[in-house]
Amino acid sequence: MRLIGLGVILIVSVLAPLSTGAQQAAKVPRVGYLVLAPFSETPSPERAAFLAGLRALGWIDRKTILIEYRSAKWNAELLDDLADELVRLKVDVIVTAGGGTPLQAARRATSTVPIVMAASADPVAEGFVASLARPAGNVTGMSFMIPELGSKWLEILKEAVPRVSRLAVLWNPATSNALELQAMQASARKLGVTLKVMEVGSAEDLARVFSTLEKERPDALTMLFDEKSTGYRVLVGDFAKRNKIPTIFGGKEFVQAGGLMAYSANIVESFNRAATYVDKILKGAMPADLPIEQPTKFELVINLKTAKAIGLTIPPSVLGRADHVIE
Repeated sequence: MRLIGLGVILIVSVLAPLSTGAQQAAKVPRVGYLVLAPFSETPSPERAAFLAGLRALGWIDRKTILIEYRSAKWNAELLDDLADELVRLKVDVIVTAGGGTPLQAARRATSTVPIVMAASADPVAEGFVASLARPAGNVTGMSFMIPELGSKWLEILKEAVPRVSRLAVLWNPATSNALELQAMQASARKLGVTLKVMEVGSAEDLARVFSTLEKERPDALTMLFDEKSTGYRVLVGDFAKRNKIPTIFGGKEFVQAGGLMAYSANIVESFNRAATYVDKILKGAMPADLPIEQPTKFELVINLKTAKAIGLTIPPSVLGRADHVIE
């Protein structure tokens, strides 16, 4: 009997460390990161800011946390499968980046796994949350629902290029923010600017719009920012430069691709803030109880190379307010 007892003790003592180790391994949280745009070997400023935010809170990828990256590489049709895959991996939280399309895919994949929006347009209007203060579901995070930005673009454009009286506005009714357009229309009436609103939902639409604009020659051009319009940023920038048309946008990606100016919320800061949501959720908080934040930092980006190419001099009053200048 004593030998049996000693045997049991030995078995328990041998298995106990293994059991403890297995439990510790199981405690490493897994985070899904779902995006529409391709990944590069060097993290984008937005992804780098997200990772920095996690590190500041003690979460280090492959050490204290496992991040499962999934990219649709601009093919939105792949997002549903990628979101389903993350759910099958039993991730503890899904982070969506790049607007409403990845968020829609994540919501279709699960109503229980917490979802953190690193950046979104208007989650209330799109039906993802009940309100900014009380999301009431499994979605929370950062929202860029700031309609007044549309009027701010027009004010900056008018100050930089006073002669502007006719502005072409490209937008996609299916994905662009209608409230943003409404704010721009209200501001245009006050500033005496006529808007020509043109729908762009496909590459074919864009080609048709370019043909019209070459004939009508607007004083300036803008395109409402969303996850789909960013795919056209090089084409729009090249067209505007070739035709010497000043532009302003709601995303610095357009300026980096050759646009003239952009005024927008600081997206990098938004991604950094998204890490705090992941931290709270991994520590037990429910998305429904985490109010959605709106950005507090904004940035004006100006491309002086483009200004020179179209024969425009940016007034010192505007240039002095720029957060970033491309020379």
